[in-house]
Amino acid sequence: MLKLEKINKKAGNFSLVDIDFTVGKGDYFTLIGESGAGKSMLLEIITGMIAPDSGNILLNKKSILNTPTQKRKLGIVYQKPTLFPHMSVFENIAYPLKIKKFSKEEIKIKVKQLSEDTEITHLLKRNTGSLSGGEMQRVTIARTLATNPEILLLDEPLSFLDVQLKRGILALLRKLNQQGQTIIHVTHDYEEALSLTNKIAIIEHGSIIQTGTPQEVFQHPKSAFIAHFIGIGNFFKGQILASEHQSDLKLFKTSDVKFFTNTREEENSEGYIMIPGEAIFISDEKLLSSAINNFQGTIKDIYQTRTGLEIVVDIGVELTAKISNFSFEKLQLQVGKQVWISFKASSIHFIKN
Repeated sequence: MLKLEKINKKAGNFSLVDIDFTVGKGDYFTLIGESGAGKSMLLEIITGMIAPDSGNILLNKKSILNTPTQKRKLGIVYQKPTLFPHMSVFENIAYPLKIKKFSKEEIKIKVKQLSEDTEITHLLKRNTGSLSGGEMQRVTIARTLATNPEILLLDEPLSFLDVQLKRGILALLRKLNQQGQTIIHVTHDYEEALSLTNKIAIIEHGSIIQTGTPQEVFQHPKSAFIAHFIGIGNFFKGQILASEHQSDLKLFKTSDVKFFTNTREEENSEGYIMIPGEAIFISDEKLLSSAINNFQGTIKDIYQTRTGLEIVVDIGVELTAKISNFSFEKLQLQVGKQVWISFKASSIHFIKN
């Protein structure tokens, strides 16, 4: 549906370099990166507000490089709601329809449909100045959808909302996508992206460094930057060594701790490993299982999360295991307790320097 081909743009000391990605019809595509990585500039290039120095943008296989912004069939929602303060909610949503010369009856029907989709029917007579941040963002989304955009572009639309309001907008965006709306969402929040998207691209210093499903990127990050950025714990720098007793495995040495791994990287390769917290099992005794990595350690910290608990265990390095509330209570875990942890060699992902 939308394809970017080798987009380049220099602005002062910053450059977007060879940006390539494709967004299919019905996709929820999320572009993730730190502040200053080039996310917003890329959106403005897609909308036509900024012209690239080179490259091409195809919408439905046709170049839109020379198509004016207002004719690109794209709608954009920014961080802060952009509403007309002197108009009611109804008038704000109706505005783009009036510009397109819709009849009064057509406008009434369309605004009713959009207000139902965005769950703001009860606000239609209200002045925008009396709305909460979440309500204002819903109205902005409804007004943007009034133009029937083929793609809805979102530039950090949840940044200024508190947790409760953010959940409501997240649910709305999921619903819109499930109804068939193609969305490109820019954010620096990986958890936000995980809850919404079916495809992500990570941008660093003006370059796309990895694309894929959220699961692919989370389980197999291609660089140390990506692993740190998406908040992966259990991330260690070290070296691959030969295993004396397990010919089909290798060892990864970090500090004074060695882990068995089934990586195919050559011996003496330097890099990083990541071990998913969900792959680490905690027990009172050493387990007899296929998990070849077994260590005894001491619980250093315990954190409650939305889905369970994170248990930090010191085995010479600190590893964080993610467990359920049920397991936590069953094992009677507490700071200072001696426990065993175990995980499979296959659960370790190696990233070469």
